[in-house]
Order: sequence, then structure tokens, then C-alpha cells
Amino acid sequence: MANTPTPHIEANPGEIAESILLPGDPLRAKYIAENFLDNVKQFNSTRNMLGFTGTFEGKAVSVMGTGMGCPSIGIYSYELINFYGCKNLIRVGTAGALRSDIQIRDVVLAMGACTTSNYVRNFGLPGDYAPICSYELLSKAVKECDELDVTYHVGNVLSSDNFYSQNSQVPGKSFADMGCLAVEMEAAALYANAAAGGANALAVLTISDSAVTGEETSAAEREKTFTNMMKIALNAAI
Repeated sequence: MANTPTPHIEANPGEIAESILLPGDPLRAKYIAENFLDNVKQFNSTRNMLGFTGTFEGKAVSVMGTGMGCPSIGIYSYELINFYGCKNLIRVGTAGALRSDIQIRDVVLAMGACTTSNYVRNFGLPGDYAPICSYELLSKAVKECDELDVTYHVGNVLSSDNFYSQNSQVPGKSFADMGCLAVEMEAAALYANAAAGGANALAVLTISDSAVTGEETSAAEREKTFTNMMKIALNAAI
């Protein structure tokens, strides 16, 4: 395509598959490529945002880090959709539980993404847009969860701009009170970009910590041991 390579992705046309997994951590992208893909070739190292293409069960799949937050995944997913022709974009990331019935290492499939970010408002719509996932990808992911016999939850998540909240004491309804299952930082921007670009998107999330119990996992665990979501996403992508 005429606009490639982009300022953020050094790949040439044809080097990125139509289906791509998008972890926030580029080292998780490397881990997925090394442990789940065959015939791997690296297509990006710009800004150390590692990207790889290989095959999974004989079908081309790519994986690339996106960084943290709506602006960062917004840049990468926009370029992937509009300049590289990606059609199926699946975020594989971590989230914090907002409910007591959701435990560490449970999987959350984000059907919709509420947000505190202004990212979606920048589309200039005459109202509030509700970012939702692709039903096609969601139904495939649900099937994979059942086959793997993992504990999973389907519903709304919160894509927050703040990792360290300064407003925890502000009175009023919380997102948990409104049914949000977990909090993360990227799904809303991914879903909005996919909708605008005619692509499919889904966030498959592993609970890494809990706002209810205070439990948390280590950085090493988050990078290398949350393999169920990787398997779910790869099988949904092909």
C-alpha cells in the first residue's frame, strides 16, 4: 500500500496477516510468536514495538505489541486497518476485576467497552458511541473457552485513561455498579477504530489483579503464563 511503511510500523505490504493479535506488552508478542507460531518472521522493531508474522495451524497470523492506553493502541490499530489491510484484530491483555465473582486468571471477553477516554469523541459523532466487539469473533472465542474448559465471563469492561485513579472517593454510581466486569485501558479505542475501518475486533483479557480483593500477579506471570487467552485468541483469529 502507498502509505507503508508507516511512521510506527516498518513492515512492507504483505508482511502482516489479515488476522493479528495485539498484546499491550511487546515482550508478550515475542512470547506468542516464539511459542505458538511456526515459520516466524519479524516485521517490526520501530520504537521496540515488536511485531511478527507466522502460521498457526497452517494459517497466517501476526502478533504485535500496542503499548498502553487508548492513544497508543489507537495509532497502531488505525495503521494496521487502514494501511495494512488487517481485518481481524484481537487484543490479548490483562485487566483488573471489578466484581467479587471474577477471580485471578479468569478470562473476560469484552462484549462492549465503556470508557473514561475522549478517544471516541474525536470521531465527531453527534452523540455517545457505544464501542462493541465483533459478534463473529466473540462467538468463536466463547466456543474456544468452552472447549478449553476455562472460567470465562462475557460482558462490558471499562477502558480507563487512568491506571492510578485520583477520584476513588467521588460519590455517585461506579462502573462496577453499572455492570462492568473489569477495567483495562485499550478496548474502546480498538473497537471504535475497527468500526470506522470496517474491521472485526475483540478483546480477550486475563484477570491479573482484583480491585475487590487486592490480589495481583507479577510482571513475569503476566508476560508468560496467561496462555489460555493466547490459545483462545489464536483459534478465534483463524
